[in-house]
Amino acid sequence: MSKRWDQSVNDHRRAVREATLDSVAALIAQHGLSSITMSGIAEEAGIGRATLYKYFSDIDSVLVAWHAREMERSLEQLAAASKTADAADQRLEAVLEKYAMISFEHHRTELAALLHQGEHAVRASRELTDFLRDLLAEGALAGTLRDDVSPEELALFCVHSLAAAGVLTSKAAVRRLVRVTLSGLRPPG
Repeated sequence: MSKRWDQSVNDHRRAVREATLDSVAALIAQHGLSSITMSGIAEEAGIGRATLYKYFSDIDSVLVAWHAREMERSLEQLAAASKTADAADQRLEAVLEKYAMISFEHHRTELAALLHQGEHAVRASRELTDFLRDLLAEGALAGTLRDDVSPEELALFCVHSLAAAGVLTSKAAVRRLVRVTLSGLRPPG
């Protein structure tokens, strides 16, 4: 196969996959996560069920792929938030606020909890923790964030404390949670 032909086939496959995942997102927004069916996804995406089954073996594999894409997009949003300031502590604050708002907007559900157990979720969680760890280490070196606790432990503290944003009822409450979390990251004294 020529490179051009190979590229157009790959582009087509990528387009079908993205259209499928976009359809899942639209159906979830309209009807909720538990009402998703393979037939509904195929119809929403404008593809045949047979085509859908060429890409995904069952509803679980579609939902995992959609969730993995959502997590990847969230990580991209956090990376963008980190570029809004120069100082490490200010970048960390922007990232934590964005992370908390993402948690708030994607309220915890039983099915979401199941999706967070997959390998993609473990990988995304590790990326998030590493990202926060690096910001915390930079802030500790600059003297604006505490250095008496390892950056790895503080990153885990941030992730777990801000996960509570998923059950809060207002953005104001989310902002307060971020402020409380940040106060625990400041140097003692």
